[in-house]
Amino acid sequence: MADPTTTSAYVEQPATKNYGLHAGVLGPLETLAQSISAVAPTATPSLTIPLVFALAGNATWFVYLLATIAILLVGFCVSRFARISASPGSLYSYTSSTLPPVFGAIAAWALLLAYVATGASVAAGALYYAVILSQQFLHWSAPALLILALVCAISAYIAWRDVKLSAEVMLWIEAISVATILIILAALVFHFGLRLDWDQLSLKGMTFPSLGPALVLAIFSFVGFESATSLGAEARDPLRTIPRAVLLCALLIGAFFMLCSYSQVLGFHAIGGKLSDATSPLHQLAAIGGIAPLGVAIDIGAMVSMFACVLACINASSRLIIKMAHERLMPHALERTSKRHGTPGAAIFVSATLIFLGTIVLTLRHVSPLDIYDLAGSLSVFGFLTVYALMAAALPFARRAAGQHSLGIAAISAITVVVMLLIAIFDLQSASDAVHGRTIPEIYLGYIVLGLLVYLFTRRSSRTTSS
Repeated sequence: MADPTTTSAYVEQPATKNYGLHAGVLGPLETLAQSISAVAPTATPSLTIPLVFALAGNATWFVYLLATIAILLVGFCVSRFARISASPGSLYSYTSSTLPPVFGAIAAWALLLAYVATGASVAAGALYYAVILSQQFLHWSAPALLILALVCAISAYIAWRDVKLSAEVMLWIEAISVATILIILAALVFHFGLRLDWDQLSLKGMTFPSLGPALVLAIFSFVGFESATSLGAEARDPLRTIPRAVLLCALLIGAFFMLCSYSQVLGFHAIGGKLSDATSPLHQLAAIGGIAPLGVAIDIGAMVSMFACVLACINASSRLIIKMAHERLMPHALERTSKRHGTPGAAIFVSATLIFLGTIVLTLRHVSPLDIYDLAGSLSVFGFLTVYALMAAALPFARRAAGQHSLGIAAISAITVVVMLLIAIFDLQSASDAVHGRTIPEIYLGYIVLGLLVYLFTRRSSRTTSS
């Protein structure tokens, strides 16, 4: 028999509490923009695909196919949850409303770390391209502290000023950046002719041990695709808009990444170069295709796309902080929102500050922007995998509580949990150095333990107060 407390969480399908946010201000495209911007699609062809190629070689497109399938499993589970519940707490709300409270606390802290670490990763990516562009045009290296401060401050201001404005900014940035990349890929086809790369199609040189670490990197390209769920109180008709946005984002981004990986490898095969050695692969391919000016536009687009991703991470994490404050996992003051703007000013400030501190601490320790992108991104993957697995595990119980039990969906949920666990194991076993294989997992586990201690303390305080 379903727990009546759990059942009541799903009886009323619309979001019952807006937490001071402006309800129904975001349409389908703006909701989709949140998920796409959190993925930062321009960053993958520029920075991540060359790293995947270094491991998988001709099987790079195949690795992204596997990653797309894994993400679609997660997206399916998220979409089914999003049809019965809408809340600013996103995946944390799905888990905490169904599983025992301790798992909800783990999901909350893991998701917060995931969004903040992703924001720090792409902020470092924006710094990387800002330095490249300032050297190219001004023959001068832009100060890292200034660039990171501007990226975080401007993102925080737009997020605070108006959620609709921030969604529209993200939508236009990503649309222009992706369109520019597609133009470059089309120019390559025109330059070399439409032909098949049999080395890629036959997966020549692929080794199974290398697929594990390559798959983990490819998964990082997708993380954040579910962040439209954080707009549960602000999207119009959220029980329809959000599930569609999550699934559509997974499909579009997966197809885009496979196209980019196949085309980039093909382009470098044609010129006898090595994709993994390229510092700005799309810039080089644009020059080969006879449209060199678009190469500069790609570098600018990559920088601005990463700025949009910082904005998306601030939007998502600040909404999560509201829910955590409401559940007493964070100070109650962080639940407050602006009556005029309908945005969580205090939570936005905390999110932006955490992202800034994460990047600036490593920068002051002379860690390069690309290494920060890698390290922070690797840390975020653990958070996302944890939340994805917990959410998938919770789905069958939530549907049973809502009177919608399905053996097929329960089976997909179980498969999703297993896939997430296998990816985490691949990540741990395939690490090529002590930092990725030991230090980052230890940091993540220590952080989760600290989060659990906060949860136990707040729970004990609540009991003491109520008694």
